[in-house]
Amino acid sequence: METAEPTPHARPKDRDTPADGPPDPAPQLSLELLVHGVGGTSAQEMLGDPRVQLITGDDTAACYRRTDDADAEQRPDDYRGEPVREAYCWSNLTSGNGARALWLILLPFMVANLAHWMRPAAPAEHRAQRIYDVLVRLLALTLTVLLAAAACEVALDLTAWQCAGTTACNADKSWMGFLSPDNSGWWSAPGRRLALAATVPLAVIGFLWWLSRRTWSAYESASPPPRQPGTSRGTPVAERTALSREGFWYGRRVVARLRAAHTTAGVLTVGTVLLAAGAKADGRAGSPALAVTGRALTALVALLAVATLVVVWRTARNEAAPDVRSDRLVVRVLPFAALAVLVLIAVHTGWARPGARSHGALPGAAAFGGIAVFQGLLVLALALTAWVLQRAARDDARTALCGMGGPAVALLACAVGGVLSGGVAQRFADWLDGDATPGQEHAPIPGPPVLLSWQASVLPVLLVVVAGVAVLAAVRVVLVRGRVARDVPGLYDPREHLDRRRIKGIAGAIARAGLTDAAPVLVAAIAAVTLVLGAGAVAGAWLTDLAPGRATDGAPPVVHAAAETAESLGSWLMSAGVILLITMGRRAYRDHAARRTVGILWDVGTFWPRAAHPFAPPCYAERAVPDLTWRMATWTERFDGRLVLSGHSQGSVLAAAALWQLDPVTRSRVALLTYGSPLERLYGRWFPAFFGPPALTGLHREMDDWRNLWRFTDPIGGPIRLTCEDGGRIDEGPLRDPLAFGRTLHHPLPAQILGHGDYQADPVFRRVRAELIARLGPDLPGQRPADAGADSRADQGSSGRSSA
Repeated sequence: METAEPTPHARPKDRDTPADGPPDPAPQLSLELLVHGVGGTSAQEMLGDPRVQLITGDDTAACYRRTDDADAEQRPDDYRGEPVREAYCWSNLTSGNGARALWLILLPFMVANLAHWMRPAAPAEHRAQRIYDVLVRLLALTLTVLLAAAACEVALDLTAWQCAGTTACNADKSWMGFLSPDNSGWWSAPGRRLALAATVPLAVIGFLWWLSRRTWSAYESASPPPRQPGTSRGTPVAERTALSREGFWYGRRVVARLRAAHTTAGVLTVGTVLLAAGAKADGRAGSPALAVTGRALTALVALLAVATLVVVWRTARNEAAPDVRSDRLVVRVLPFAALAVLVLIAVHTGWARPGARSHGALPGAAAFGGIAVFQGLLVLALALTAWVLQRAARDDARTALCGMGGPAVALLACAVGGVLSGGVAQRFADWLDGDATPGQEHAPIPGPPVLLSWQASVLPVLLVVVAGVAVLAAVRVVLVRGRVARDVPGLYDPREHLDRRRIKGIAGAIARAGLTDAAPVLVAAIAAVTLVLGAGAVAGAWLTDLAPGRATDGAPPVVHAAAETAESLGSWLMSAGVILLITMGRRAYRDHAARRTVGILWDVGTFWPRAAHPFAPPCYAERAVPDLTWRMATWTERFDGRLVLSGHSQGSVLAAAALWQLDPVTRSRVALLTYGSPLERLYGRWFPAFFGPPALTGLHREMDDWRNLWRFTDPIGGPIRLTCEDGGRIDEGPLRDPLAFGRTLHHPLPAQILGHGDYQADPVFRRVRAELIARLGPDLPGQRPADAGADSRADQGSSGRSSA
């Protein structure tokens, strides 16, 4: 991202020193460490040189320099007026490998994990904090159960139970012939068909377990550097954040415990479906021995389920230090115990039962309704807990949704999970029964559970609400553009010819960028409507036990037509959502540009560690933050130098997180330059407990200096909104964009509106960068002794202290 060459800033000589006096002291080397933003960029672009050399790192993430600067530490005299420039490239953590596009199917898990970090900024010792954690983890567990249930619906219910047991459905499917009862083969018994089909959901769960374990080894196993001795500057408790704790970016044990629990829950879900089918057959056949065996296996499943809930309940992040301990044996063997019980259940289900046959839907279809109701109750409890935390919050002036961001996002995670599971089941059933419509009269198979049809029917209503909010947003853009257009001419030379079309374009860019601040309204509207429509869908399914079209047969024609239209359209919309994700993943696997777009979406969603759901996409920051921390700590210690950390967009978030991980002495020798930064506008508002004003104030208090550049036309970055105690400001802006209104001597062609990119093109950027570099010159004091502690910060004035 950094392409402009630095302007040399020569160190002035002391005028009181005679020409023949003692020679200058040994130069103190400075380093400018560049961190790119979302989407990534190459080291060549960041350093403005096609010849670069890897300094430290690997193919996934590494630091690069220009080839001419590779041995800068051996030539400090050549860098008296400017720092050594180094680029940290981390884009391959999110968008490098084409297989990572398949992480799109993990979207509900990622969204649920975000809810864990969106809690209000209440004191850490507040009792409701523990309740909030437990509720989010339980809700994440229900998403795993929902996924396993959806896989069972497709493989066990629709395929092995309904279609394979119905001649009208399996007649034209040669691959299903050995399962058909007409062939009287060994696999034609319903229980054996189910036991065989159970390998499909089991393979899905096994794949998620393997992916979670593999990605942890590749992304989240980096340990933080040891802290140098030094005392805290007496930072007030209100200004401390969990991101400064030594073990924050090392969640090995938490992920391992949750992985064991969620894997067990998924396996037990498959076993429960098999037990339900066996219990129905035993009730008809009247076999006492099989019935007793089934009850014993049910007791084992219940015991393992209780153990799983206990593990989830007791799993909490210990961030004081990296937790490298191994879990207890009982936690590690829990998934294998569940797998052993599943094998016993499969043998029990496949046992010969003379006269057994599959008819109708597989027993237990009502479980989808139970999952939906339980998720709704969890979301309501989470909202109540968040309200309690918000009342105890220290600073809630700009918190998004008044602290309800976590519950709203958790509800959306459940909704996305329902759409994906329902869409897969609906389309698969439609493929199985050919030209007929599943669930309707004369259809060869009953089709998916009725609840999925009701959930599909409310989807068009939800999209109408979203479209209405989009229309309101468009009206808002037009109104804001009209107000802003009156102020645009005052930003430029009054002697220039004021083109109305140009003014309208600039004002429109500012108005569209402002929509980011209106995002909470959209999220709130979608969450509220989703909750109401979801409750209505569950009630309709339970009260009628019929699909919406059939349930309204006796209603007025308008109502009946609307219900049938909503049911049909919603089914296709659910399927379209699944197909869209699969298509995006397939295209991203083949197309580098599309893969980079998917990576941009993931840059924001996977910044946070996996604290609620172990099957969420891996956290790249658990690799990037230790990388940056190690680099800054080791370089300043080895070369007794000072450092400017320059971050754009998401790179500024990584930079701040890495600074929090430094010891106080090292942190005081680092200056921070951010531009296009979402630190306050997005992270501070949506994650106030970690990036709220008190936390950012504490960070600024303990570092050398911090300057932030922003524009009105930037839809992502914004001001930090902190003021130094000496009256100075962190924020530099808003910067003028475009740089020139019309054609000028320096801009003979119309200057483009830069928005979120190319901050280096602005003269203010070069000026601010030069000021920070000048602060790092050899005239400033060198590294302080460790025993001096952080209290010697007074030698550098109060520029590093700030108040919200």
